[in-house]
Amino acid sequence: MPAASEPIHKPAPPATAAVARPRRWPVLLLLAALLVIATLVSIGTGAVKIAPLQVIGILLHKLGFSAASLADAHPGFAFTDQQAAVLHAIRLPRVLLGVLVGAALSVSGAALQGLFRNPLADPGLLGVSSGAALAVSASIVLGFKTLGLYTLPAAAFTGSVAAIGIIYALARKDGRANVATMLLAGIAINALCGAGTGVFTYFSNEDQLRAITFWLLGSLGGATWQTVIATAPLILACLCVMPFLASTLNALLLGEANARHLGISVETAKWIIVAMVALGVGASVAMTGMIGFVGLVVPHLIRLWHGPNHRLLLPASALLGAILLVLADLAARTIVSPLEMPIGIVTSALGAPFFLYLLLRKKGLNAP
Repeated sequence: MPAASEPIHKPAPPATAAVARPRRWPVLLLLAALLVIATLVSIGTGAVKIAPLQVIGILLHKLGFSAASLADAHPGFAFTDQQAAVLHAIRLPRVLLGVLVGAALSVSGAALQGLFRNPLADPGLLGVSSGAALAVSASIVLGFKTLGLYTLPAAAFTGSVAAIGIIYALARKDGRANVATMLLAGIAINALCGAGTGVFTYFSNEDQLRAITFWLLGSLGGATWQTVIATAPLILACLCVMPFLASTLNALLLGEANARHLGISVETAKWIIVAMVALGVGASVAMTGMIGFVGLVVPHLIRLWHGPNHRLLLPASALLGAILLVLADLAARTIVSPLEMPIGIVTSALGAPFFLYLLLRKKGLNAP
């Protein structure tokens, strides 16, 4: 008979966590390296060709290094004034905006899928995109130009935050937000905002219709240093806060009751997750328009690769989402060059076949 001071059952040490944690860094380092490569390729590809070494040379020159000394150090660093102007004024802000938006959409999708415990959840589910679309359509058709170039981004951000605020308010009861009610409210608000967008589209003239359609399809073509600087703080706030919620999201996968037993403040976690999604996706949609499937597909790819642990899923989704959107933008501006295809078409063309593959794969696994 064991002594009273000795426990009858000694719990095993958390070996799985100790084993899983070291494997995070090789995955993240690999994805970071791929992001650097994708960025260099995207920056250098276009009507004005810029080799990877020339990209590095231009960036070093912007940091204060002499162009002559760089060319003396290695001939590949030599560049022309035209290449430097194109990189700095056009391609670099565009690629940086793509990195930020791709990361924000993917992390938000991963967080919502964990919150709803539903692999089909994505940022559009909470009405972020549809609310932005309604506000932008109204702004275009009614002729609001109060903020000049920032009128549409401001309208989109306001519409997305308003939509998600209404959904969260509808889902609250007795101080708690019911996830199932939030999901149903999101579907209803999406439909309502879609109807409103349709009304404004119907009453638009030819130029207004073209502007609404182009915005709904999404594009990084309007990226400037001003848009990057305006968007970066909001998106970076989302990206910096989300990893601290990894343990909470892992607990929520077990159900809200179990998460509460583990000491998680579930209601506070819901509020923070929804607020960060509104912040990151609202800022992204405001600057680029509606870009679908990124927040839906990328978390799935990471889960298929390395499982559902949010400690890896969130940062890996950010990196892979940035890679995917940078490459999608590269395809959008080169496939039909000198014209530019809306990036939403490219992401949808990539995302739809992937989900058909997942459907067929699941059907095969469930077959008797």
